[in-house]
Amino acid sequence: MLQVMTGLVFVWFLLAFGAAEEEAPLCQILGSPEFPLLSQEGDVTIGGAFSIHRKITQPSFSSTEKPTRLTCSSVNLRGFRFAQIMMFAIKEINKSEFLLPNVSIGYRIYDSCASTLSSMRAVMALMNGDEWTLGKSCSGQSAVHAIIGESESSSTIVLARTAGPFKIPVISHSATCECLSNRKEYPSFFRTIASDLYQSRALAQMVKHFGWTWVGAVNSDSDYGNNGMAIFLAAAQEEGVCVEYTEKFHRAEPEKLMKVVEVIQKSTARVIVGFMANVEMDHLLEQLSEHNITGLQFIGVEAWITADSLVTPTSYSVLGGSLGFAVQKANFSGLDDFLIKDFWETEFKCNNINMDTCKENQDLIELRDYYDDVAKLRYSSNIYKAIYAVAHSLHNILKCSESQGCDKTVNITPWQVVESLKQVNFTIKNGDQVWFDSTGAAVARYEVVNWQLGSDGKVQFKPVGYYDASLPPGQKFVLKTEAIIWPEGKTELPVSVCSERCQPGTYKVLQKGKPVCCYDCLPCAEGEISNSTDSNDCKKCPEEYWSNQNRNACILKNVEFLYFTEVMGIILIFFTLFGVLLTITVATLFLINKDSPLVKANNSELSFLLLFSLTLCFLCSLTFIGRPSEWSCMLRHTAFGITFVLCISCVLGKTLVVLMAFRATLPGSNMMKWFGPTQQRLSVLGFTLIQVIICILWLTINPPFPFKNVLLYKDRIILECHLGSAVGFWAVLGYIGLLALLCFVLAFLARKLPDNFNEAKFITFSMLIFSAVWITFIPAYVSSPGKFTVAVEIFAILASSYGLLLCIFAPKCFIIVLKPELNTKRHLMGKTESKYN
Repeated sequence: MLQVMTGLVFVWFLLAFGAAEEEAPLCQILGSPEFPLLSQEGDVTIGGAFSIHRKITQPSFSSTEKPTRLTCSSVNLRGFRFAQIMMFAIKEINKSEFLLPNVSIGYRIYDSCASTLSSMRAVMALMNGDEWTLGKSCSGQSAVHAIIGESESSSTIVLARTAGPFKIPVISHSATCECLSNRKEYPSFFRTIASDLYQSRALAQMVKHFGWTWVGAVNSDSDYGNNGMAIFLAAAQEEGVCVEYTEKFHRAEPEKLMKVVEVIQKSTARVIVGFMANVEMDHLLEQLSEHNITGLQFIGVEAWITADSLVTPTSYSVLGGSLGFAVQKANFSGLDDFLIKDFWETEFKCNNINMDTCKENQDLIELRDYYDDVAKLRYSSNIYKAIYAVAHSLHNILKCSESQGCDKTVNITPWQVVESLKQVNFTIKNGDQVWFDSTGAAVARYEVVNWQLGSDGKVQFKPVGYYDASLPPGQKFVLKTEAIIWPEGKTELPVSVCSERCQPGTYKVLQKGKPVCCYDCLPCAEGEISNSTDSNDCKKCPEEYWSNQNRNACILKNVEFLYFTEVMGIILIFFTLFGVLLTITVATLFLINKDSPLVKANNSELSFLLLFSLTLCFLCSLTFIGRPSEWSCMLRHTAFGITFVLCISCVLGKTLVVLMAFRATLPGSNMMKWFGPTQQRLSVLGFTLIQVIICILWLTINPPFPFKNVLLYKDRIILECHLGSAVGFWAVLGYIGLLALLCFVLAFLARKLPDNFNEAKFITFSMLIFSAVWITFIPAYVSSPGKFTVAVEIFAILASSYGLLLCIFAPKCFIIVLKPELNTKRHLMGKTESKYN
C-alpha cells in the first residue's frame, strides 16, 4: 500500500513540474540585473563602460548567503567626463541631417569603478540588457551594437575578451596596451588611440635625447604597465640606455608600493620612467610626498601625465618638471556648454524643479558647478571619434542617403559593424582624419607636456614638443628644450648617468658585474687615440704618426737625423774643418820646404798624396751630416771607404819605402830599383782600385738608401741610411782593416831601423791609434741609437784621421818649424854614421 502511494505522489510531482515548465519562460537572468548609470533609448544602441568612480567596496563572498551589491565611491572626474562626451557626440549625431538622418542612437553607460570585476558585470549587462526574462530562447541579438570603453587596458581586455566571441565591437579611447593589437585574440577590438608600441619607443628616444643613460623604471602590475614597460626596456636597450631597477606594484598591494619607495630612495638614477595608470601614480605620489623624496625627473605616459587628480598642494614638489606624452587636446563647438549646463538640465535631469531623481548619485551632483577641467580635456576627441566611427559604420550598413534616409529594415549584426569599422575613413569637424590600421588602432600622435607652475601659481601642463608617427623619419619627434622647466624649477638639464662620459683620449672599460652604462675611463696607450666621447677602444696611429699629449689626435712624428744646425752637428763640423785646415797647413809647410833634406828623405810625393787623402777623409765626414737622401747615402759610405783606403795605401807605401831604403844601404843590395817611384804609385793605385771595385759591386747589387726607422723609437722617426747590403759595408771596413793590419805589421818590423831614415815607429803608433779607434767603433756603432750611430761613425773618421795626421807629420813639422838646424843632410847622414859605428 505504501509503495502504491509513493508512486502516485511521484507521478503527481512530474505532472506538476511539466505544467510549470510549460508556463515558465526558459531564459531568465540568474540574480539581479545591472542597470546603467545613464541611458537613452534609440533605434540602435551604443554601450559605454567608464570608471566614473575610482574605488570599489568588495562584497563578502560566502556560500551561505547571497553577495551584496558592489558599491563604488570617490568620483573619478576624468571618467565622468568621458561618459558626458559620449552623450554629447550621440546627441550631435541624432541632430545631424547627413549622418544617420532618420535613425536615432541610444546609449547605455555603466560605471566600472576602475575594477576588472565591475567591468565584467558591465559588459555582461551591455550584452544581455536589463530585462528579467527573454522568452524560451537565450540566444538572440545583443542589447548594444558596439561598446565604447574602457579607459584602462586591463578592464578593456575584460571587455574585449568577453564580447569577442559574440563579435561585438569594442572601441577604446585610451587603452594603449600593445597586447590588444593581436587580431587573433581580439578580432573585434578597435581604438582611437595608438598602441603603446609607439609611446614606449618614444619614451626611450626621449631619454636618449637628453643623455640620460641611467634610469629607474616603475610600472603598474597590470597588462597596461607590464606590456608597456617590456617594450620600453627593449627599446631602451637598443638606444644604449641602462635601467638601474624595474619595479612594479598594483593599486591593491601597499607592501609592494613601500618596496618601490625604498628602492627609489636608495637608487642613484635621477630619472624615473613611470609606466602607470593614474591610480597607481596617485598612490606612488602620496608615498613620495610623505617620505619627502623630491628633485627626481619623472618621465610619464598619457595615462597620468595630464591627470588633474594628481595635482595637489604637495604634488608639484615631487612631479614638478615631469615630462611625458599626452593625447592632444581638441575642442568641439558646443561641448563646453553641454558639459557645464545642458547635460545637467536635459540628460541628467537635475534642474531646480526636479532634484529627487538625483539622490542616488549625490556625489555626481557635487560636480555640477565645477568646470575648471573642461578646457584641459584631452581624451574628448578620442571618444568623439569612436562614436562617429560607429555612426559611420552604421550609416554604411543601413545604406543611408540624404534624400531617402536609412533602410531600417536591415537587420544589423555586431559582426557587420566590425567589418564596416575596418573600412571607415572620414574627417571630423576639427579636421582630424579617422581610420583604423590593420591592428585596429589609430595613428600615433602625442603632445609632449611639461609640469610647470603658471603665473597664478597653478600647475600647468605646458606643451614643449610633439611626436607624430605619420611624419617622415627625422620629423616625427620634435622637442623645444629651451621651454622646459626641470625639477625644483631649474633651467639646467639634469644629469642621470652611471658613469660620466669618457672624454676623447680615453676609452671605456666595463665595471665587472654592472650594466654596460657603468664603466671606468682609462687613458689610451702611447701611439693610440680616441677622438670621440665614450669610445669603446682606442685606435692605433699610422706608422708615421704618434698620439699627442691628450691622446685625442694623431700628429706626425718628429723626423730625427743629424742636423747641420744642432749642437752636435756644429761641433763635428768644427773639428772636420779644423782637420782640413790643419792638413792644408801641413801641406803648405811641406810645399814651402819641399827641397829640404827632411822632406826629401821622407818621400815627398807619398807625403803630399797622404795629406791629400787625409783632407778627403776629413771632408767625407760632412756627407754623414744632414738629411739622408739617395745620393748622400751612397756617397757617404763609398767616399769614406775609398778615401781611407787611399790614405792607408799611402802609409803602407811609406812603410815599404822605409824598409826598402834600409835594405838598399846594405852591401850588394839593389832593392830600391824594384820599389821606385813608379812601383810606389802603382801600389797605391792597385790597393785603392780594389776598394773601388768593392764599392761598385756594393752600389750595383744592393746600394744604401734612405730609410725611415719607426721601430727604434715609438714617438719619432729616425731617418737614416740603410746599408742595403751589410756584406758590402763590412767588406769595405774589412778591407780597410786588412790594409791597416798589414801596415802595422810592416811598421812594427821596421821600428828599430836607424832614426834618420826611419819613420816606422811613428807609423806604428798611428796604426795603433787607427786600429784602436775602429775596433772600439764596431760595438759603439752597433749599440748607438738613431742619429748617434752617425755621430759615432763621424767621430771614428775624425779620430783616425787626426791620429794619422798628428803621428806621422807632427814630428817633421816640429823639426821644420822649431828645429831648422836639424833639417840638414849632414845632420841626417851624421846621425846615421854615428849609429852604425
